[in-house]
Amino acid sequence: MITGAGGSIGSEICRQILNCKPRKLVLFELTEFALFSIDRELAALGEGTGCEIVPVLGSVTDAQALTRTIRAEGVQVILHAAAYKHVPLVEQNPLAGVANNVFGTRTAAQAALDCGIERFVLVSTDKAVRPRGVMGATKRMAELIVGEMARRSEDTIFA
Repeated sequence: MITGAGGSIGSEICRQILNCKPRKLVLFELTEFALFSIDRELAALGEGTGCEIVPVLGSVTDAQALTRTIRAEGVQVILHAAAYKHVPLVEQNPLAGVANNVFGTRTAAQAALDCGIERFVLVSTDKAVRPRGVMGATKRMAELIVGEMARRSEDTIFA
């Protein structure tokens, strides 16, 4: 499952994963048009591969939607690319940045842990190394959350 599947990074991850010929690819995305677009593109690219593409409209801040999707679709791996990443927008909308990048990561990682998936991979940014603004700080906090989940988990691998 790729969270943020319709974003610039998430959609490229989807394209690359499709080349690996998975049995199923779950696209988890907040924005309807972005989900519609990547779903159509992947359907065309994956034609004849046998890969089932499952588009799911939802937010990473919604624990029930995440858990329901993980269980219903038999998710084994989550590539977590859902994030607000445009620095000027996040600086102007810090509460939205924190809600999505920090709490959304916490919710997605906890759902992965609760559902016992094999692996959870956070897509981060170089701006998290020495944060100078809200966006970098939210991504650094997301890294710290995933690191803590890795320390607490006996089954799910967090990276």
